[in-house]
Amino acid sequence: MRFYYRREIYGAKIITWLELLYFNGQGGEHCILNFELAYLCFMQAQDDLQTRWWNLEAKMVDRFGKKPDLETILFLIGIQELGDIRAKFTKEQKQDLIHIAVCALLSQSGYYQCEGADIDGWPHFKQLKSMPVMNIIQQENFLKDHVLLYFGQKEFV
Repeated sequence: MRFYYRREIYGAKIITWLELLYFNGQGGEHCILNFELAYLCFMQAQDDLQTRWWNLEAKMVDRFGKKPDLETILFLIGIQELGDIRAKFTKEQKQDLIHIAVCALLSQSGYYQCEGADIDGWPHFKQLKSMPVMNIIQQENFLKDHVLLYFGQKEFV
């Protein structure tokens, strides 16, 4: 068996391939494995993100007694950032809390900056740069990665 590593250029994209070949005994080689390394690295990063996310969910279950979804976690971050724990929030306030959470999370990467709070103590953010174009799954993973960074800085994970 032999491994081959090759790079191919398709337009502006360079693709790196890894092939595993074996000798068939009749003077020829047959490819038994051929895949794009970028995909492998992507999958490894996705697996790492998923593992870290499951660990956070497990800690949330230990803390709150049930598994929260991403929206619930954003709501909790919004409450943390607001610094006001109330028995009830209106539907509009809940949406505002999720917005605060997203802005606070993305401020870690320089997308937003807190400009201060209004008279009621609610923070207001200014967008500093445009968000990259992403599909829905990429957006969710982008947010999850920022949630994990947030809780890592708070030493929760």
